[in-house]
Amino acid sequence: MNSLDKRYQELLQDILDNGVEKKDRTGTGTISVFGRQIRHKMSEGFPLLTTKRMPFKTIVTELLWFLRGDTNIKFLVDNNCHIWNGDAYKRFTYYTDEETSMERFIELIKTDDEFAKKWGELGPVYGKQWRSWGNDEEFHNGVAYAWQGPHDQIKSLIEDLKTNPDSRRLMVTAWNPAELQEMVLPPCHYGFQVYTRELTFQERLNRYDPHKLYHSEVDSWFLDELNVPTRAISLMWNQRSVDTFLGLPFNIASYGLLLEIIAKAVNMVPDELIGNLGDVHLYSNHVEQAKEQIGREMTWEEQVQWVMKNTDVEMENLYIVEEVAKETTPKHTRQPYQLPTLNINTEFWPTETGEAGLGEIDAVAVFDGFTNDAYCKCFFEDLQLSNYESYPHIKAPLSN
Repeated sequence: MNSLDKRYQELLQDILDNGVEKKDRTGTGTISVFGRQIRHKMSEGFPLLTTKRMPFKTIVTELLWFLRGDTNIKFLVDNNCHIWNGDAYKRFTYYTDEETSMERFIELIKTDDEFAKKWGELGPVYGKQWRSWGNDEEFHNGVAYAWQGPHDQIKSLIEDLKTNPDSRRLMVTAWNPAELQEMVLPPCHYGFQVYTRELTFQERLNRYDPHKLYHSEVDSWFLDELNVPTRAISLMWNQRSVDTFLGLPFNIASYGLLLEIIAKAVNMVPDELIGNLGDVHLYSNHVEQAKEQIGREMTWEEQVQWVMKNTDVEMENLYIVEEVAKETTPKHTRQPYQLPTLNINTEFWPTETGEAGLGEIDAVAVFDGFTNDAYCKCFFEDLQLSNYESYPHIKAPLSN
């Protein structure tokens, strides 16, 4: 079942039908609505849209970049992820008088470490806030409040999930008002919260034995011995500004992936993914692409053809074909495919015994490992996306 693509298409149509024209910092112009939400049950499949081709490896690369605590595009460029290039180049051209093309700029990022260190930097964006919030000291009314160094929000989140999973403080924020002016772009998706609940015995049983072959022989003790998860985990992110055509599909998949990784690390079941969306907009040069992704209305002939292809109704009985077409055929041409499946291999993840594959996963070590380039390279191979079928990529310009 794929209701995610349909919700996304409905959101695009909502903007087209109800959006108001607004100016924006890029000068492109948008049509915009305010205050929407998108929800997805992770049991229905991995949330990678099928109504246009999505670059999964690029999405993985950006998320790992966040989790590394990295704020320099060097890692992204080296891994063929170019979605932040425009922001870095815009900063470069603002502070220099050099006539350097974007292509030359990226080549220097790849080959000149000193250049990359200076001009690949984006300021204290997501990675810095997630993994190293704040300074060594904070002041209020002249009084210094000493910290134990900057705060690693991801590490705290993982530790709290292990020790206090019912906490209502399982949150990570990227919106640091004191550092917004130092960022090339203030966070669009500015924070997320996770929520866990206990699984019922039946839910645990179904997870262990989805085909119901051994139900009568299984009890809670047996499931505990097999380390079958006892909790489900959901994630809700908040987003102030939503580039609905280019950005939102990335955000949905990225937070879905983050939820899957966290769930694996702490031995929980991914449950629900929720996005709270503020200014939800289409750039004026994305309108036609949005219409293409929604699809046009099917002709009557196409609906009949759909019946012939997808049902057992015989063409000879034209009346029944027409009745079935009225009741069951989709009304638009771009109908979603089934969502893909994500499998995560944890065989080589660090464990609390110190030996990969033996004992409980060391959840903090999993996330700390992302600072190692070789670890990240192996991690790419641990993520296996299967059965991804989609319509072709729809090209659209990125506004910086």
